[in-house]
Amino acid sequence: MYTTNGHKVPPPPVPHVLNVLDRRYDARFYETISRIMSLREIYLRDRFIFVRGEDMIPILKGLGARQEDFKYIQLISDLTGPDPTLDFRTVTYGRYCIDFETRSIRRLEEQAYTLTVQEDYKRHDSGIPRMFDEAPTDMQGNTVVQALMIFKALIFQGVRVKPRDRLDYSSTSWICNMFDASTHTDKKSGIRGEPALEGVHSDGSDHTMTVFLGSSNMRPDSAVTYIHDNRETTGIQMCETNPTLIKGRVQHRHFLDSLLFADHDFKHSVTSLYQLDLSQPARRDMLILFTRRPKMDGHVQGYGDSMDLHSTASLHLPLWLP
Repeated sequence: MYTTNGHKVPPPPVPHVLNVLDRRYDARFYETISRIMSLREIYLRDRFIFVRGEDMIPILKGLGARQEDFKYIQLISDLTGPDPTLDFRTVTYGRYCIDFETRSIRRLEEQAYTLTVQEDYKRHDSGIPRMFDEAPTDMQGNTVVQALMIFKALIFQGVRVKPRDRLDYSSTSWICNMFDASTHTDKKSGIRGEPALEGVHSDGSDHTMTVFLGSSNMRPDSAVTYIHDNRETTGIQMCETNPTLIKGRVQHRHFLDSLLFADHDFKHSVTSLYQLDLSQPARRDMLILFTRRPKMDGHVQGYGDSMDLHSTASLHLPLWLP
């Protein structure tokens, strides 16, 4: 068994860097690109898409994800560590640069993560820089994770969104903050998992993608995501919202169910995680990718984005662009 952060999981596959350029001479690759471009058309029109896991799997394989990595990515959340401000969640976190000029994705050095009330994120830890356990190399070396990053880049490239204040929209680079977040509910221990304790909010991002990795003992009505018009009040709970301002409703239930939306074009909320069997804890594992332009001087968070590469967990992932 392989142990990290106090958890034991089976040995991971050997980390691998997916080279999507090697797929250029495979007809199935262009079938995959055609599917992605069809989804992109919907994203351009509606500003959000929900892709079922059964449809994501062939897309990720078409981009080069290895079969053995699909099983291991369902276990990767066992490697998460404590959240500094939430007792019902464990997390790992990595920063990446998506660069369309060099056509690459690169791992950036560790840096604090902050969201503010001014960015429509109203919670007890708003404005507080938070540090999380770093994403393990087993995660970024997983070709399913890499293919997800490539998929997202192909969807949002060139898509115009409502600009955020003090982000550099002239840059060719994007900052991608990737979280592996495991939410827990255990009534006996007084722990109630809230995938979005902050209620109606946005995440300071331009494009947000949420991917379901797995769950245990989760009640079927748990963790429903609602997409709200920006006129909705930041910080209120779902039960307080105006139904006429709801723009979409989705629920991640199956492996690799994925939601992608323009973060500043909407607000969103997620309902609580409930136990199916009250004698056992419930758990929900998600991969969350926040992607935005780099911060400019004067950004509300008070500090800029470090663009230095990670010194010990490097990644240089090639991009293919149509």
